[in-house]
Amino acid sequence: MKNPFGQILTAMVTPFNSDLKIDFESTEKLIDHLIKNGTDSIVVAGTTGESPTLSHDEERELCKFVKKCVGNKVKFILGAGSNSTQTAVEATKEAEKLDVDGILSVVPYYNKPNQSGLLKHFGEIAKSTSLPIILYNIPGRTGINMDPVTTADLAYKHKNIIGYKDATGNLEQTSMVIQLAHDEFLIYSGDDSLTLPMLSIGAIGVISVASHIVGNEIKEMINSYFAGKINSAKEIHNKLFLLFKALFKQPNPTCIKAALEILGICKSDLRPPLVKLNENELNELKQIINKTCKKQLVTK
Repeated sequence: MKNPFGQILTAMVTPFNSDLKIDFESTEKLIDHLIKNGTDSIVVAGTTGESPTLSHDEERELCKFVKKCVGNKVKFILGAGSNSTQTAVEATKEAEKLDVDGILSVVPYYNKPNQSGLLKHFGEIAKSTSLPIILYNIPGRTGINMDPVTTADLAYKHKNIIGYKDATGNLEQTSMVIQLAHDEFLIYSGDDSLTLPMLSIGAIGVISVASHIVGNEIKEMINSYFAGKINSAKEIHNKLFLLFKALFKQPNPTCIKAALEILGICKSDLRPPLVKLNENELNELKQIINKTCKKQLVTK
C-alpha cells in the first residue's frame, strides 16, 4: 500500500474567539499556514482540537468548513473516536457522509475495556465504513494500552484499518507492532520528540503538534533521514528537541495555541477546563520559540 496521507499529519487546533466560539476566520488562516508549511494531511477534531469540548453540531460545522478550505490541496482526516462503540460508529458514518479522506479512531478512554473489547470496538467501526482508519493508541490519556497483538490482529482482519498513531512512548512496543503487523501497515509517531527514533525502526511519519510552527523543519528532518542523510536529520532533531518538549509542558493544546498567538496566527483562547499559560510560562515559551523558529515573533 502506498502512503495516502503523507509524512506530516498535523493535529490541528480549533481556534476560538474571546467568547469561546469557533473562530472560522482564524481557522481559514491557520489552514493556509499549515498547507504552506509542510503539512500533508490535516487532522480535525482530535484532542489537540479540543474535541472533548466540541458539540457534535460544532464538529460537523467545523468539518464542512475545513473541507471547503482544504479542497484538494491536502488530505483531511477527522477524529471520530469515542469510548462508546455506538457513538464512534455513528461518528464514522457521519464522517463518510461529509466526504473526509480518513478517520483517526482513539482507543476507548475511561471505561477501560480489555483487549477483546478493543477488538470488538474497532471491528465494529471498521465494518461500518469504507474509509481508511488510523488507530490511535495513547495510554497516558485513555488509561489503557492496546497490545501489539491486538493492533496487528486488527490490521490483518480489516483492510481499511491502514495505520497506527503510536503515542505510547515505548519503542520496544512499537517494534513489536512492526514485527507482528503486515508490511503495508503504516506507523506514525504520535510524539514529535520521538519522530526520528521511530523512523529508525519503521515509522513513515508523524501525526504532529509542533508542525503548526515548524512543519517545514520536521519535513526536512524526515526527508533527510529517508535520503540517508542521517547526521542532517539528527541535527534538525536536536535543534527542535527543546521546542518539542516545551510544547507539552502544560496540557495540550495549551502551549501550541500560545505559540500560534505569539506568531500571530490565531488566539490562544481555550475552553475550560483548560486555561492559558501564566506570564512566566509564556515568557519561557517565547524564549524557546525565539531560539528555534526562523520566523520573527509578532509582538503586541
